[in-house]
Amino acid sequence: MLPLNLPKIQNNQPPDNKMNEQKAELYELVRACRAQVELDRCFGIEHLPRADARRLIRPEPAQAAGAAPAATRSERVAEPPTPRRPAAATGPEIQTPRSPMNLSPEIPPAPEIAANDIFCELRTEVAGCGKCELCKTRTLTVFGEGDPATDLMFVGEGPGADEDRTGRPFVGRAGVLLTQIIHGGMKLPRGRVFIGNIVKCRPPGNRVPTLSEMVGCRPYLLEQIATIKPKVIVALGATAVQGLLGEKVAITKFRGVFQDWRGAKLMPTFHPSYLLRNYTREARGAVWQDMITVMNYLKEQGSPLAQDWAVK
Repeated sequence: MLPLNLPKIQNNQPPDNKMNEQKAELYELVRACRAQVELDRCFGIEHLPRADARRLIRPEPAQAAGAAPAATRSERVAEPPTPRRPAAATGPEIQTPRSPMNLSPEIPPAPEIAANDIFCELRTEVAGCGKCELCKTRTLTVFGEGDPATDLMFVGEGPGADEDRTGRPFVGRAGVLLTQIIHGGMKLPRGRVFIGNIVKCRPPGNRVPTLSEMVGCRPYLLEQIATIKPKVIVALGATAVQGLLGEKVAITKFRGVFQDWRGAKLMPTFHPSYLLRNYTREARGAVWQDMITVMNYLKEQGSPLAQDWAVK
């Protein structure tokens, strides 16, 4: 805790400049803390580990007159560590989470496909697709899932190992983080958006899909988008942007700005896998700001997804 040492105001005298500066410092500190808490909640972090009191630095007691001089730093380091007494048995030890993934919500069950599924024919076509070499190494095609009447669609790069095994999009570690963003940050159930990919089959070794693979799968994705008619499409990563726009982009320079695309707003942002590799406050803050922009726009458009959203 920063020592603020705020002076007291007596006799209703106006505060001096020093007090104004200290108050401004306090307000800025509170604002920064609130922003950090909101950012952490967006990514599913609801609790912070408690500090170990034994590791807190305590001031050394003053040396009494006539006492032996205190040991120097080098001497203290050389001393063998004092063995710790075992703690009293109070039940099983609680493991402190070491990464945001330990606090992640479960991926919701796969939604049931309605009897009058508007994607019935397209699902069958995708399941039997043999347009490219990916059909020879896939386990299952990953069509996509979610609300076919939603205003918000997420498009990723392609299935990974977990998706290839289950036939569902974004169910691995990146999918858990995406679910945190949708549920914890945007305050939406995952089932109220639609999640898909540029390609429907897993590239071997999770490599980036080739241009020919993206071109072969593109008609399926375009038909999905034309059927759903989302107001906003969030493109997750540079490959998703390239697959939609047909051009290579630098995602670090391109993200965060709406692009007009086929009657929808396209929001490029970082892929959740990038966040897992670069879990910094700057990267998370950038994605969170992109999601705020998306939700604010949906609010302006009167979307039911943003009915309870407070514009930020």
